[in-house]
Amino acid sequence: MMFVVFGVLALALVVGWFGNRKFSLLLLLVFFILAVKVFLWEIYSPDYGYRMPWIQVNNAFNEYPTSSAV
Repeated sequence: MMFVVFGVLALALVVGWFGNRKFSLLLLLVFFILAVKVFLWEIYSPDYGYRMPWIQVNNAFNEYPTSSAV
């Protein structure tokens, strides 16, 4: 699928280079839509849905606490 995404991007660049700007912008829009679709497909998990628990930082060590015990 990434091959298709980058193929559309390359096609948009080639079309833009040869002067058809509106079609190139349309291909760029298609590229961004496909890129978002591939990203969401890659991060989806049947167990977690679209959450990414491996990057959640709500329980991370706080280097600078807000209160001090003096």
